[in-house]
Amino acid sequence: MISVECLDLGHFIRPAAEWGGPHDREEPVLAYLVRYEGGSLLFDTGMGTGSPETDAHYRPVRRPLGVERGDVDLVVNSHLHFDHIGGNQRFPDTPVIVQRTELATARAGGHTIDSLLPGVRYQEIDGEHEIAEGVLVLPTPGHTDGHQSVVLDEGERVTVLAGQAYDFAREFGTPYRPWIARIGELAGGRAVRVLFAHDREVREGTLPAPG
Repeated sequence: MISVECLDLGHFIRPAAEWGGPHDREEPVLAYLVRYEGGSLLFDTGMGTGSPETDAHYRPVRRPLGVERGDVDLVVNSHLHFDHIGGNQRFPDTPVIVQRTELATARAGGHTIDSLLPGVRYQEIDGEHEIAEGVLVLPTPGHTDGHQSVVLDEGERVTVLAGQAYDFAREFGTPYRPWIARIGELAGGRAVRVLFAHDREVREGTLPAPG
């Protein structure tokens, strides 16, 4: 039995110039607590602090994570931008699963708030990684080269914790990315539900096709 709990960790304001729209937009910051047979994981940990420049740019409103060390066995980061790793250092003894290329990019500088990276027990992976039966980490590059998602086999349906693979549910599949076909293989014709880091809307139904 797999359960998914959405954690609302606040929001930030993305400037119009950054996303190419007519106005600034408010984006929620969502994490997910997943319980599965034999364990639990936390997918992303909210907005980090430590950069007055970043705060001035994004005007974040933060909410407490509400998850303690003993509540999770693993942390999985979709990627290492500041708004996804803010609570990592609260779990110094908990493995934090990250794609090797993503961690290398972050450590090279200019990718995140650098002070958020130390004091974390990273578990570097390359490609797909099965955490438990029905719980799979899947590379979903696009937003960053090392972006990853979590695919949950819930029996009658498959749930994808997509992070920031796409910003919004309505954008899912545009542009099309090859890893969507891999989700289709894993689903095997079953219903697919997709949850996002910066959109409360849930995408359900068939997967987009190439083209």
